[in-house]
Amino acid sequence: MKVAQFTFNAFQENTYVLYDNSSECVIIDPGCNNAEERETLVKFIEEHGLKPTKLVNTHCHIDHVLGNKFIADKYGLALEAHQGEVAVLDTCETVSNMYNIPYEGSPLISVFIKEDTDYAFGESILKTIFTPGHSPASLSFYCEADKILIAGDALFQGSIGRTDLPGGDYDTLIKNIKEKLLILPEDTIVYSGHGPSTTIGREKISNPFLV
Repeated sequence: MKVAQFTFNAFQENTYVLYDNSSECVIIDPGCNNAEERETLVKFIEEHGLKPTKLVNTHCHIDHVLGNKFIADKYGLALEAHQGEVAVLDTCETVSNMYNIPYEGSPLISVFIKEDTDYAFGESILKTIFTPGHSPASLSFYCEADKILIAGDALFQGSIGRTDLPGGDYDTLIKNIKEKLLILPEDTIVYSGHGPSTTIGREKISNPFLV
């Protein structure tokens, strides 16, 4: 499985395209919210001959959903996320107005992803890991075969997701990171919702929130 990372919108959010030899791909947390960003994403997909088959949100904060409608309309995809993120998605229009950020809305979550299950696309299998704390029902996605973790805003290089937003809880987030993410192989590459990638091993020994 391969991972393509794109950094979009004013929040510098990381959007990911996961793909494999089947040419199927999953678009995770599309944050593209202007013509240039949308063109960048579509161009990559077209140049690599990929077929988008899933639109997924790790969680539904505004910076991670700005491109949901565009991707859903462009590729005819249903939005998939944890059921516990419905209330968060419902607040996005209010939040976009508060930050004065263009937002075309988002389709409703129509496919609920269950925690701790296998989530397949193409030739790849991802394990869904329930990692709330930054938001009420955040999911992380782990590919055991390739030692890749899509962590959303749960874990960052040298930091963790903020927990002062509605539905956030510091103790819950720390517990989930330590009990569910730090137990993964140390050479697992962590792709976060913001900032550069890191590894589980690096965060175990150097992340000030976790040591």
